[in-house]
Order: sequence, then structure tokens, then C-alpha cells
Amino acid sequence: MSNGAWVGTWRPHRPRGPVMAQFTSPGPKYYVQGATGYVSHIPTKRKAPAYTMHGSRPPPNKDCIPGPYEVLSSLSHRGRKSAPAYTMAGRPRVRVEITPGPASYSPEKSNKVVYKRSPMHSMSFRTTGAKVDTTPAPNLYAIPEVLGPHTVATSASPCYSMAWKSKLGCFDEDLHKTPGPAAYKKPETEIYKKRAPKYSIGIKSKVIGDKATPGPADYELGKVSLIKSCAPVVTFGLRHSEYTTPLIVDVY
Repeated sequence: MSNGAWVGTWRPHRPRGPVMAQFTSPGPKYYVQGATGYVSHIPTKRKAPAYTMHGSRPPPNKDCIPGPYEVLSSLSHRGRKSAPAYTMAGRPRVRVEITPGPASYSPEKSNKVVYKRSPMHSMSFRTTGAKVDTTPAPNLYAIPEVLGPHTVATSASPCYSMAWKSKLGCFDEDLHKTPGPAAYKKPETEIYKKRAPKYSIGIKSKVIGDKATPGPADYELGKVSLIKSCAPVVTFGLRHSEYTTPLIVDVY
């Protein structure tokens, strides 16, 4: 039911539902779209392609193969060719829509709509208010820390903590069980320094081969004519045959 004074040609009326402008701010309750999946994906983020896994297809049924078709005699390559056929049927049923007549209306009740009249008020029960303020209370927010290593808005200094003695062992206990210096073999100095010559005394070696070679006394140094000049040596040979062909040299 309307109430209030006229504002020009418009008169304020009671709102059908709660108006958000009449209440305080709802607080930070905005919905941010997600970046995973494909339903309601945020448009500012890149969406990767999505694939679905399907099961294997059922084996084909051999019984579903169509057999030979029955071709009617009235069908040709240009379509169906037959004489016109008529059937006898009943009269179709007409659906009559019953509309209200002039006596069904009450024009006398339209005065309050057509003509101006004073406002009328009625007394009724109090309506239940709509619950629109569903924002969290101030004590539900967590204020970020300003001390310690987990600060958000301020710079944190280095923090140190004192811990108790470890249960693994003392500081001099070898937890890794590594070998000591005595477990390694000392290398020879000849590996990483210059090595001096070594000599060894062995037995007399055997003569290689049984063939006797000539000694220095077997050579005659006075009969050497390869590196020194000597007198001509003449030898006596056989008489040559008279039928021997003499050496002929072509002289041009």
C-alpha cells in the first residue's frame, strides 16, 4: 500500500524488497573468479586446453547391418509417381476458448486507479526484516604481525633463537663414521716428485743365438782398398773365342 506525499507526478511507495542503499556497506565480500578449471574461469588469466578421458567404444554389433531394401514400384529416379489417393476422416474438433463477458468486469472498483484520492493506511503486523548483513565481525580479521620474522608490511630484523643440546651426540662425536687420516695409504714421493735413477745388480745374461761372430783379429786392415788408393791389380783369365761378337757402338 502506498504512503507519503506526492513528489510531482510520482508518489513514494513501500519497497517490495530490501534496498541495499538503506543499509551499511557489506564489507569485502566480493567474489574473485578462480583460475583453475573451465567453469567461471577468470578472463584475465590464461586457460590451458582441457581434455577428457572416455572409455573404449563397444564392439560393433553384426546384427545391426541393414539388409536389402524393398523398393516400391511407384518410386522412380525422379521421385514417387502414383495417382492421387483420398481418405475419409471425421470432422476435426474445434477448440472453443471461453472468454469472460462484459458482466464479468467491475468498472466501479476502478475509481481508485483512474481518479485521484487521498492516501489510505491500514494496520498490519510487523514484517520480519531480511537478513542482509552477513559480513564477518571485526574480531574475525587477523591483523598482520609487526614483530618477528613473519611480518608483512614492515621490515624485519634478523632473529636468533637459543636451542637446547642436540640428542644426536656431542660436538666431538663422529656421526658420519668417516675414516681417519690413518686409514689412508701414504703415497710414494716418486708419484708427485722427480724420481732419481735406480740401478739393480742381476746375473749374467745369456748369449742370444749359437752362431759365432768374427773377432777383431779376423780382419786384415792392410788389405783395405775401399777407402784408400791402391796399385792396379792384374789377373789372368781365359782366352776369348774368335766367334765372340765384338762391342759395336754407333757413332753419328
